[in-house]
Amino acid sequence: MKFEIPTKLNPEADDKIISETRKFNSDFVPNDFAPLSVYCRDDRHEIVGGLTGKTYWNYLDIEFLWVSESVRGKGVASRVMRLAEVEAKRRGCIFSILDTYEFQALGFYLKQGYTKFGQLDRYCEKYERYYMKKKL
Repeated sequence: MKFEIPTKLNPEADDKIISETRKFNSDFVPNDFAPLSVYCRDDRHEIVGGLTGKTYWNYLDIEFLWVSESVRGKGVASRVMRLAEVEAKRRGCIFSILDTYEFQALGFYLKQGYTKFGQLDRYCEKYERYYMKKKL
């Protein structure tokens, strides 16, 4: 056998590992993974905010939320979150999960109704990472 740690992304190999894991899991839970993205575009059709994630096993799993500095404080992030949660509920989700670092958006997520359920310390030797959830 040969083991390797690649220095570049290998989507084909990664897809193999993911698909085989999901195949194994399908004996226990449905294989109902679906991407979920929400985009906010300005008048020039440029993306100025958005969210990426996926839905599965009655959960919305938010991976990334970003809003351009040019539109921060104007409700874009709140609207993006609401749209994602509404779509997740339409797909049968009853919970949402995400994680954030202390220098990111902890306060914002708390205002959106998320609660902390876990924490890891000392990322980059100085930051906390928070795990959050919300009942939809």
